[in-house]
Amino acid sequence: MGEEFYAVIKLVSGEEIMSLVMTDDNDEDPIVILQNPITMKTIHNKDTFYIKVKPWMEMVDDDFFIIKLDKIITMTETKDKKIIEIYNNYIMESNEYETNNTSEMTGKVKPSQKMGYLSSVKDARDTLEKIFNNTDNQSL
Repeated sequence: MGEEFYAVIKLVSGEEIMSLVMTDDNDEDPIVILQNPITMKTIHNKDTFYIKVKPWMEMVDDDFFIIKLDKIITMTETKDKKIIEIYNNYIMESNEYETNNTSEMTGKVKPSQKMGYLSSVKDARDTLEKIFNNTDNQSL
């Protein structure tokens, strides 16, 4: 096994992925091992641009993937600190989200204020009715 490094990889399918990479070229058939591969897309707006980050494979629970070298057009090591920081932040946030918001037994997500959950429907209805009734009485 070689050393780990951050790389951007262009696959024969046309996909571009970024990942923490290790190579294994001890066998006759060398492979590339990807850890938490993601896709990054730049979105340009009037005055700025954004980077949209998403997992390379969305419907799996694995963090490691193996690709044979014949499926890779090119691979380049990236040392761009900003791109590596975006990658690491995304991986850390997605791991934190999975740890804090899912129940291993049921798979249900508990809503939080960060997700926009402020109150139950009943509590919100009661609050709005109180506001409506108070303004209705004041106008008389």
